[in-house]
Amino acid sequence: MGREELTADANETPVRPDSNGARIGVDVGGTFTDVALSVEDRLVTAKVPTTADQHVGVLEGIAKACAKADIEPGEIDEFAHAMTVSVNALLERRGATTALVTTAGFRDVLEIGRQDRPSLYDLEAEKPTPLVPRTRRFEIDERTTPDGIERAVDPEEVRQLADTLCERDVEAVAVCLLHSYSDPENETTVAKTLRSELEVPVSVSHEVLAEFREFERTSTTAVDAYVRPAIDSYVGRLVEEAENEGIPAPRIMQANGGIASPQTVRDRAVTTTLSGPAAGVVGATAAADDSTAAGLVTFDMGGTSSDVSLVRDGRVERTTDADIDGLPIRTPMVDVNTVGAGGGSIAWVDAGGALRVGPRSAGADPGPACYGRGGTEPTVTDANVVLGYIGSETALGGELSLDVEAAHEALEGLAEEADLDGALEAAHGVYRVANATMTRTIRSITVERGHDPRGFALVAFGGAGPMHAGALAAALDIDQVVVPRPGGVLSAFGLLAADESTDAARTVGIDLETEPEAGATLEADALEEIGGVYDDLVADALGDVSESDRVRLERGADCRYTGQSFELTVPVDDSFDAEVVAERFHDAHERTYGYTMDEPIEIVTLRATATVPRTDPSIRHDGRGDALVGSREVHFSETGAWETTVYDRDALESGATLSGPAILEQDECTTVVPPQWDGEVGTDGTLRLTRTGDD
Repeated sequence: MGREELTADANETPVRPDSNGARIGVDVGGTFTDVALSVEDRLVTAKVPTTADQHVGVLEGIAKACAKADIEPGEIDEFAHAMTVSVNALLERRGATTALVTTAGFRDVLEIGRQDRPSLYDLEAEKPTPLVPRTRRFEIDERTTPDGIERAVDPEEVRQLADTLCERDVEAVAVCLLHSYSDPENETTVAKTLRSELEVPVSVSHEVLAEFREFERTSTTAVDAYVRPAIDSYVGRLVEEAENEGIPAPRIMQANGGIASPQTVRDRAVTTTLSGPAAGVVGATAAADDSTAAGLVTFDMGGTSSDVSLVRDGRVERTTDADIDGLPIRTPMVDVNTVGAGGGSIAWVDAGGALRVGPRSAGADPGPACYGRGGTEPTVTDANVVLGYIGSETALGGELSLDVEAAHEALEGLAEEADLDGALEAAHGVYRVANATMTRTIRSITVERGHDPRGFALVAFGGAGPMHAGALAAALDIDQVVVPRPGGVLSAFGLLAADESTDAARTVGIDLETEPEAGATLEADALEEIGGVYDDLVADALGDVSESDRVRLERGADCRYTGQSFELTVPVDDSFDAEVVAERFHDAHERTYGYTMDEPIEIVTLRATATVPRTDPSIRHDGRGDALVGSREVHFSETGAWETTVYDRDALESGATLSGPAILEQDECTTVVPPQWDGEVGTDGTLRLTRTGDD
């Protein structure tokens, strides 16, 4: 999108005279809670098990990191946070008891959805159950068209509806009226009345998503209402507990890759979906340089799932279309593809005798069998223990000792069920199947989108990512692997590097008049309308920005050829130029689909983003030089067993080189360097691996 910088009024948080510039990022995952603490030019990391009440683990992680850095929690100047509260509520269907208020005749939009079939040839395929059942979906007699209000809403009808909602004991309300993006007056009346009559949060579609496509807008608004009480409760509790410890209020990571104030995300809870994966991609962008490659493929393998994304020209790929457990969500977010294959993913045998991995996970409790917490089912982590990638003396997270015998017993049981020759063969099978699943996911964002993965570098992070990166890179014919120094907690590190960012959008539906000789033009009234909408969008985006006097504004427009069903976003300059927008759209269509058309162009939705840039934390890497730990037998699927050197990664000096096979151990993750790969440690501790031959 087009950019401009301006000065905005803001109330900067004063920095203490004795400040050491301490910044902390905490990312809650399904198995572990990761912490990255930047103090001056030092980076301290920590990892603690995720707790049922997530804020408890967050505070434990902060205390652990502060103790390692020899500072008090009250000395922290900035606190950024990513969480899984909203995603967990959606996946587990444990959100609020929600009601939907909509236009008469459109009660069943959530149920009808779209005509596309997620499983085209499955005659018994079932759609996900709507978040709001039909008994809690209510109609209001009003009508708004794309041209404005046709029939005004009756406030008395809304007050009567409020009485009904009270009787139903609803915990949240979603309001989504037909075409309210074009004129929100009726929707505003409904929301104002309900908010005055009820003591529950009310999510309104023109505030959540002022865009067309009724099903997606209704679904997004319903999701916002469904998770809002949980987000409000969690964030409010965390702010209170942080204040008690003398820690600043957390800035919360949004799905768009930017952080925002606690109040902003409490008002727009849907923006917190996939905040953790977004932070990981931001961290990968900050830690890895893509100037020597066509771009970066980010690969985050945690305890429950693996997330992959693309970074090109130093910019994170973003999208406005997402689907979580069959629920469409349209909000700006980092384009992350998730697959249920993580370290805790359980291996099993299907009815046909084939070995499968995931999506079911052992989670943090009881966890994989090797955790020694009562888990007995075989997982990817157990397979890595049997293969030797994780050693018997390794302490996960720096403190969780392993039960190697339990891992072998779990894999022995799997081998018997799958008719395999012992735990080792079963472990090879689990490792290959998990890698195949993740390879397919990476191909879906590269090859299937017209990108050759061979020109990209693979950035591996997460607790398990660096163990699998070499094998994945070889399968994709990628020759470069980058493992950032805080690889095991890179999502937490990304929180330290994330800019503050807010988005605003509104559907307009304006046709560009295109003529072969005159080019693309707009009538004066259309230009005036676009200018007015952009003014409103910029004001909305700036309204949520705080604590900075430098704001970067980006404007964009979603465009399509007339008759098309989907749009491409192109940047728009400060002064709207129809000809420039048309040229940019043609270029974008050519890059995306390989061709252009002579059809007229429609400007569908206008967008504005306000960003407050933040400085990436500087990291000084001081290796001690006594990095050699020893050696152990490690089993590689392609080349068999090797006596493999084991290093303490944090002790490796800058400029140190090594050749595979090698194992690099850290508290938060283990890096596997396969045979025929070489590695070099950068000045910031980043490990860069280069493939020297075919595995």
